Formats: sequence, structure tokens, C-alpha cells
Amino acid sequence: MNTLPIKKDLETKVVLRKAVSAHKALAELKGVVSGIPNENILMETLTLREARESSAIENIISTYDEVYQSNIISNQFASPAAKEVHMYAKALKTGFGLVKETGLLTINYILKIQAEVELNNAGFRKLPGTKLLNDRTGEIVYTPPQDQESILSLMNNLEHFINDDSLMDVDPLIKMAIIHHQFESIHPFYDGNGRTGRIINILYLIQKGLLHLPVLYLSRYIIKHKNDYYRLLQSVRNTGEWEEWLLFMLDGIEKTANEGVILIADIQKLMHEYKLRIRSDYPKLYSQDLLNNLFKYPYTKIEFIENDLSISRNTAIRYLEALVNGGILKKHKIGRNNYYLNKKLFSLLSGK
Repeated sequence: MNTLPIKKDLETKVVLRKAVSAHKALAELKGVVSGIPNENILMETLTLREARESSAIENIISTYDEVYQSNIISNQFASPAAKEVHMYAKALKTGFGLVKETGLLTINYILKIQAEVELNNAGFRKLPGTKLLNDRTGEIVYTPPQDQESILSLMNNLEHFINDDSLMDVDPLIKMAIIHHQFESIHPFYDGNGRTGRIINILYLIQKGLLHLPVLYLSRYIIKHKNDYYRLLQSVRNTGEWEEWLLFMLDGIEKTANEGVILIADIQKLMHEYKLRIRSDYPKLYSQDLLNNLFKYPYTKIEFIENDLSISRNTAIRYLEALVNGGILKKHKIGRNNYYLNKKLFSLLSGK
């Protein structure tokens, strides 16, 4: 397996044209994010949305209801799959915090991310035998590096490549696609390579200042084009031809960013609608903290309102019941818990 940088010019005219349109879409996404008054709203809702999609690629299937009814702080999960989704979201937030703090994306950070995704500290593969198989036929599609020394050497090389732009003078979006291909080809872990690799994509865009919040989520695009994704990964390994893979990834960035712009603008519009409605109909209830809560948790609970607004349980119940009676929220009793659903927000997030 080759080390980085790649010793050929990848910036063909068609690739550069695609990179320009992808950058334009990313810049628009970055701009619309700044219009949301509290970034935690997007960090909570969209991170879980991406976590669900990314986990689904690995056949960890959960519903949006299960994901948004679960809460990692109270350690309550609607299903085992929902717990895995929340661990992925936690890993993404951990990585985001580390990259924001240091401006670096290191091997140690990647190890921490994978450990949170998988809930273990197995680290890089130490034993041979890992092979990537065709889901349908069971045939071996690709055999990644087998010995630990090679894996460590390649990961060290990848770390240098990520953090040192002097190694290859290339557009950062093209570089992201190279990084993703190299990481997935090294396949350094026993489990969690796909999910960790998709987190690295987002964190690299943060590191380069192309986004200031991790809100570009390529997993939905990859699910939609899963066969092409795996075919093109392998095609580069077989032929050394990069153009089709780069165009695929750049197209994913552009389309995902455009979808993100629409979604976040719709969330913003809905927040404004709820703000006017609650202020008008329930002036004694209204506060920005209440509005933020209803958009941070599509399924909110009495405890969440208590904590976020620093009010008593009885007051929190009174607030929520008033909003249910006004048709702003819908009450669901699941087991022993009462959930209060922001149905319009949930519809936006779930695409229903």
C-alpha cells in the first residue's frame, strides 16, 4: 500500500470545477448556521441525525423516534441500536472539541474517537486476518495491511499528511477525499473504521475552517450511493485512477451542503414561528431558554425543561401541558416516561 502524498496531479479541470461548486455550497452552509441563535440546537439534533445515518451504513438500524427519545446524559436508550447512535454522536463531539482546541487531527484523537464509537480500547489491529468481503457473494474484495508495524507506519504517515499542508499543494476538499480513501484502505481497527472515517471527514473541514460547527453529514449521500462508494474506493486501489472517486466525494459535499442549507433554514423559520406563537399566546411562559429546549430536544421531557430553565418540576409540567393544549407539542407516554414531541421539528429532521 502506498504512502502519502500522491505523486501525480489530481486537480484536473473537471475536478477543480467540481471543487469550486462544492466550496460555494459549503460557504453557504457555514453562513446559514450562524443564523441559529444557539449552536447547541444543531449540535444536538443534527449530530444525532448523522450518527443514525452513519450507523445505518454498518447495518445498525434505529428509528428517529428511538434516537430522539434516548438520552446519553441520563443513560436512557430506547434500543441497543439507539445507544450505539448516541455513542457515535458523543465521539463526534469529542473529536470536535479536540480539533477546536488544538487545530490538529492526530492519531491519538482518532484512537479516542474510535474508542468512544466502539466502547472499547482495542486500539489498532494487532492480529492478521482482516479481509473486506462482498456482502452478497462473500468473496474477498480487499485485504488491508495485516501487520501492526505497517498499520502504525501508515497511520503516522496519514497523521503527517493531514496536519502538514506543505506535503501536497491541493485543494482541501480534494485532500479530504484522499484522507478518507487512505484511512479506509489502511482499515486500522477491528471495528468502527467506517464510522470513524466519516467523523474524520467532518473534523478535517472544521480544522481547515471550512465549517465552524460539524454540520456537514455525508452519510445520507453514501447510503443513497452505497454501491458506487464501495466500487470507487476499490477502483482507486486497483487502478490508481482518482478522478471518478474525487468527483463522487465532491458531489457528495455539494449535495449534502445544499440539503443542509435548506434544512437549517427550515429549522430557523420554524423557530421564529414558535417564538411568535408562544410570545403571543403564552407570554408568561416564553423565554429564549424554553424555545432553545424545544428545538434542542425534539422529544423533550420534564427534567430537560427543569434543568434548562432552572424551574421546579411542577412549573415545568405546567409549561409543557400548556404547550400540549395549544397544539405546539404532542404528549407521548412511553413506559413510565412522558415525552413531549415537537412534531414539526421532528418531521424536518426525519424527512417525513
